[in-house]
Amino acid sequence: MGTTSNFGEIAAFLSAVFWTISALLFKSAGQKTGDVNLTIVRLFLGFIFLSVFITFYRGMPFPTDATAEQWFWLSLSGIVGFVLSDLFLFKAYTLIGFRNSMLIMTLMPAITALFGRLFLNETLSLMNKLGMLLTIIGVALAILKREKKDKHISVKSSIKGMLFAFVGTIGQAGCLILSKLGMSNNYNPFAAAQIRIITGLIGFMILISLTKRWKYVYTAAITTIKAKKTIILESIFGPFLGVSFSLLAIQYTKTGIASSIMSIVPVLLIVPVIFLYKQKTAVIEAIGAIISLVGISLFFSA
Repeated sequence: MGTTSNFGEIAAFLSAVFWTISALLFKSAGQKTGDVNLTIVRLFLGFIFLSVFITFYRGMPFPTDATAEQWFWLSLSGIVGFVLSDLFLFKAYTLIGFRNSMLIMTLMPAITALFGRLFLNETLSLMNKLGMLLTIIGVALAILKREKKDKHISVKSSIKGMLFAFVGTIGQAGCLILSKLGMSNNYNPFAAAQIRIITGLIGFMILISLTKRWKYVYTAAITTIKAKKTIILESIFGPFLGVSFSLLAIQYTKTGIASSIMSIVPVLLIVPVIFLYKQKTAVIEAIGAIISLVGISLFFSA
């Protein structure tokens, strides 16, 4: 299952690279992390690019060949991953900040591995577990550097924010398991990503309609138009390539391993941030990066 060619591990690493590029583009466009309205616009653009690609790649613009069971699991994954989980994480960002939320999200590989064991009967070798542990520790250390702009967080907000971040993390882990269930019989990962985005968009549309926030989505769309190339590229590397390659990864390797490798986005961001934004790297970040890369290497050697 990908242990000889490491195809799944490579796909997971590429997914992390794509999400890293997406994050850099998002920052360069001056967008605020956790903007639900902009997320809808990005998903819609990602869906367009994915549909164009699938039309040429598979000869059909929509995943009409998916079975009812595949639609069920992938749709559930789209709702859990794109809507419910993101809403909890966005709320956590406002309560405890992005850095603290990301620290809690380092638990995602372990939670994914646990879910994989319970629902997919996936087992990890001792070397896999060691790789996961080193990766989690390394990523956590890379995030630990406290930003000077961090504001004081009340105890009440902290507890609520950490709870929201943890629930969001569980949702992200769960959506990988649901996606793997939905790709039974080796269903195409790109078509699977399309189903997830479709249902994610429908879920957001229902939510926006109930909360009567369409005017804010319109404002986000105008912002996207002004950003032009940056947001378009971000949608390609994020919702299109990032999501698709994450599904490609879990199809060819165990979900816990894929999740561990995909979690290194904060580590991959260190080098480009140094050159693009002239930010100095703390020693703890460098140590964390080295530890996480050692952990990742164990997945390829196991």
